[in-house]
Amino acid sequence: MNTVLILIDIQNIYFTEGKYKLRGPENAAQNAAKLLRYFRDKMLPVIHIKHLFDGAGYLEELEYLRDFHSLVTPETDEIIIEKQYPSAFLGTELDKQLKSLGIQRLVIAGMMTHMCIDTTIRASQDYGYEVIVIDDACATKDLSYHKDIIPAEIVHNTYMASINGVFAKVIDTDEFLLIT
Repeated sequence: MNTVLILIDIQNIYFTEGKYKLRGPENAAQNAAKLLRYFRDKMLPVIHIKHLFDGAGYLEELEYLRDFHSLVTPETDEIIIEKQYPSAFLGTELDKQLKSLGIQRLVIAGMMTHMCIDTTIRASQDYGYEVIVIDDACATKDLSYHKDIIPAEIVHNTYMASINGVFAKVIDTDEFLLIT
């Protein structure tokens, strides 16, 4: 089956103090880097998704914050798709690129679990793609609701549980590398 690795929004902004700082982005990025090496070694396609943050409060360092993290820097032959919405499909050429490559299965990793990862995975079903999401190559942050703080680990696990088996197969990096 024709498979692509899609790395969503693994950008410096999520590693930097401020409103977008995630819990554990380093571990997620290290696992994403393992996946990236595997796909490159096998000469399989890779697509990097880049969110175009508006930069409110970050104006002087916006370019750095929008850049991909150094662990997953795209190579010149890898596709980069810029987006402005949580879904990597909305307003982009992602579906067109996937179709041109004959892709049927997406391997997804990145940031943030509760936002762009979840939204893109659910949208993938609308386009008919099979999805594998790599649990430990994704990260999120604490959320608040009704003055309660919901820890990032609970947010992440809740989203993974809600998509597993219906929208995607959820596995970790080591399991993916074992079965492929």
